[in-house]
Amino acid sequence: MKASNFGLLIDQAVRLHPDKAALISGEQTWTYAELNDRMNKAGNLFKSFGVKRGDRVAVFFGNDLRFIEIIFGIMRIGAIPVPVNVKLGDDHLAYIIRDCGADAIVFHASFEEKISRLYEAGLLKHYIGAGSTSLFPAHSYDELLADQPAGLAVAEVRAEDVCYLPYTSGSTGKPKGCMLTHGGQYWISEALRTVRKVSHEDRALIAVPLYHANAMVNIQMSLRAGASIVLLPGVDPKNILESVQTQGCTFMTGVPAMYQMILSYYKENPHYDLSSLRFILCGSSEVPLELVQELERNLRVDILESYGLTEGGPVVFSSSRGAHNRQGSPGHPLPGCRVRVVGEDGEDLPPGQVGELWVKSPGVAKGYWNLPEVNASRFTPDGWLKTGDLVRLDEEGYAYIAGRKDDMINIGGEKAYPKEIQNLLLKHPNIANVCVIAKAHPVKGQVPVAFVVPTEDSELSAKDVQDYFFQHGAAYAYPREVYFLDELPLTGTGKVDRTKLTSLLNENDANAN
Repeated sequence: MKASNFGLLIDQAVRLHPDKAALISGEQTWTYAELNDRMNKAGNLFKSFGVKRGDRVAVFFGNDLRFIEIIFGIMRIGAIPVPVNVKLGDDHLAYIIRDCGADAIVFHASFEEKISRLYEAGLLKHYIGAGSTSLFPAHSYDELLADQPAGLAVAEVRAEDVCYLPYTSGSTGKPKGCMLTHGGQYWISEALRTVRKVSHEDRALIAVPLYHANAMVNIQMSLRAGASIVLLPGVDPKNILESVQTQGCTFMTGVPAMYQMILSYYKENPHYDLSSLRFILCGSSEVPLELVQELERNLRVDILESYGLTEGGPVVFSSSRGAHNRQGSPGHPLPGCRVRVVGEDGEDLPPGQVGELWVKSPGVAKGYWNLPEVNASRFTPDGWLKTGDLVRLDEEGYAYIAGRKDDMINIGGEKAYPKEIQNLLLKHPNIANVCVIAKAHPVKGQVPVAFVVPTEDSELSAKDVQDYFFQHGAAYAYPREVYFLDELPLTGTGKVDRTKLTSLLNENDANAN
């Protein structure tokens, strides 16, 4: 089945609002007409290196406007962009390059030292640098782009053709390439634009990393709607609040850790005019109920929660603007998305029971790149993705995420879910943040352990935390050990780094022995 090339996502905005600002970053502003020309030029640039339909091109950038023109320019010629997390170590980076089979990489010159090690290993044929490079011979992206024609013969594609190959974080093993399709990405962009009521009058603020699904799916939604995007170089609370005020941003997207930083800064600097904000989007990791309530109280805007995973579209559940959303829930499945809650015996579970989430939608990945055995275990023949996440649905279909299936703690036959323990502890007035993980136990099998970030200037003991849980929660699920941290460690995508916490726990046990 033929489909429009997803690289043409901005076509409607170019026709209707060619002179409207599409992308804004610092002193730079590109209109939709200018962005369209730059996407075409980027496509021609990669064609000049022999990149053709189906070829993979690695993209190694921070938050830079050129990232967006490059991604869609590569799609326009039928090739497949591979965005790479710039915080990955050398081993994971080299693995992704080898696994996806890219011959070319386009990168920002600020990462030249890391890319030079790929060059020394002889992993790619073409190195294209944006900015000045000196450690190894790289072609100049900016000079080459200026010489390209603005007209481009866009490749015809099918809906099921792969248009984008982001890799999962690899925090618990090797990264996996998620094969997202042209038809699926059109669907997710339109579905999100519809439920969030985004239009050409909106102005989105993006500060989270562009290589992450949270940023890209909301950029796609915004470009589909013909909205303007204000792109910031990174998460800095002062810069974010100033940009909302000066640029008149109507919404922003982020992760819980980002909003916790913004709240902390805003409480000490409440003079910013945030009246242009209509809503904020919060997702990508567990969203504590207390955080949602505090955001609404302080910023006086609607909080739209969402849930997804890269191979799932990436968004599965999303709160809707103008609907009766429920705090602590990422809402209902997107229009056209079907979900199942499946028990350990493969049966569909009724409302109120926790089971594994299965998802089926046009946005679900075709599978993982080069992993047929994993595909057979995670994707059913009739198109369902087994997410590995635990969820329950209430009687009205609202979803509540309980955590990862692998994170479930089996305490002597009693099941406990880290997120539910965390939500309970976050109600304690002296707990600012918390993460719960499992620890092996000689009798119970597993028991919960809590890493707690106390509120500033508070005095809190492990016994205080445990007594509070005994008062409000199930006794079998109380945290057997409590450790205090100044802050929780985060991965490059803003999620709590549970692997790091497990290492800290193991180090503590080793020292105790």
